Amino acid sequence: MMNSAIAGTWEEWEKSHFTPEEIAESNLRVALIGELIKARNERGVTQKQLEEMSGVSQPVIARLERGTTSPNISTVMKLLAPLGKKLAIVPLES
Repeated sequence: MMNSAIAGTWEEWEKSHFTPEEIAESNLRVALIGELIKARNERGVTQKQLEEMSGVSQPVIARLERGTTSPNISTVMKLLAPLGKKLAIVPLES
C-alpha cells in the first residue's frame, strides 16, 4: 500500500527505520496480544471478569490490549491460565 506522505509502502518505511530484530519483536508482541484478545473473546469474558479471574487489574489488561504497554511474562502467564491457554516456545518457521 502506497502512502504519499512517506513516499513508499509501510514495509519499505519499516525496514528503513527498524532493525529486523525490532520488527520481529513488534510482530511477536502484536501476535501475542491478538491471541490474548481472541482467547478472552472466545470465552465471552470481559476485561473486568478477567481481572477477577487473573488478579491483573482491568486497566492493565486494557493498556495491554490497546498495545500501549508491553506485556511482561508474568502478566501474560496470569492472563493465559484462566483463559485455558499456555505459552509455548516453538521453532520459528523458515
